[in-house]
Amino acid sequence: MSDVKTIGVLTSGGDAPGMNAAIRAVVRSGLYYGFKVLGIRKGFNGLINGEIEEMTARSVGDIIQKGGTILQTARSALFKTEEGLNKAMSMAKVFGIDALVVIGGDGSYKGARDISKLGMNVVCIPGTIDNDIGCTEYTIGYDTALNTVQDAIDKIRDTAYSHERCSVLEVMGRHAGYIAVNVSISGGAEAVILPEKPFDLEKDVLKPIIEGRNRGKRNYTVIVAEGVEGKAIEIAKEITERTGIEARATILGHIQRGGSPTVQDRVMASRMGLKAVEVLKEGKRNRVIAVKNSAIIDLDLDEALQMKKDLPEELILLSKILSL
Repeated sequence: MSDVKTIGVLTSGGDAPGMNAAIRAVVRSGLYYGFKVLGIRKGFNGLINGEIEEMTARSVGDIIQKGGTILQTARSALFKTEEGLNKAMSMAKVFGIDALVVIGGDGSYKGARDISKLGMNVVCIPGTIDNDIGCTEYTIGYDTALNTVQDAIDKIRDTAYSHERCSVLEVMGRHAGYIAVNVSISGGAEAVILPEKPFDLEKDVLKPIIEGRNRGKRNYTVIVAEGVEGKAIEIAKEITERTGIEARATILGHIQRGGSPTVQDRVMASRMGLKAVEVLKEGKRNRVIAVKNSAIIDLDLDEALQMKKDLPEELILLSKILSL
């Protein structure tokens, strides 16, 4: 049985569409199972400063459709220090917090692990548009980000066709190419440049564009993941100079993090939020919620942080084949 009576929930690191759905699920599931639930504003920084308030079923009403996070988020340099961790733990004791549900990426997981070493019970929920957490097949916000990028590609292609241009789009993902490779397939790109794969500009970018022009194509799309050396602006300049095709770079930036979450993100976030509360109800300690074969599971936090995942080679091959 669990000795947890009060749960604190926070969002940390970069925001992601669907975080509000996860918060809502944690709060309402927690109340359903008899826990007191406290919302912590501005991530671990808010925990240090005591920006904490009790949550009710109504305080999470009308938020499931909203992007971002109602609890706000921040990155805390102080929390990475011994002084910051001790302050956070002391504040948790002041508010009677027995367990923390942390919604965020791998950096947030590491913060959760650090405070767990001081005795706090933590459960982590994967929330990042990058889908780059090794222990889970899916992260909250990923599907919404994909759809946002696809919408942008469709709009940019309309104007690129009118001017017979090449559009070079830089998409987010940090050092992972999950967004880039998937939208290259869904958007019919001529080339995709990924941080996981070394690329040759002539062979991987210029050649397919020129071959496409010679087959009668009138617009071209190149997707560049943000973690790649030699980014969109430089690549667009090279394309223009070496092919004579006018290339324009578009850096989509933080538009990819905003917007109303898709059905998939709302449902997955809700399932994960419920699972986090159930894990605490079962008396488990220091767990990570993850998706494996579409099932919601929980894993040991330390083991989860050691896990890695690779970008599927079949997606890279598919993108190349379909660009012909």
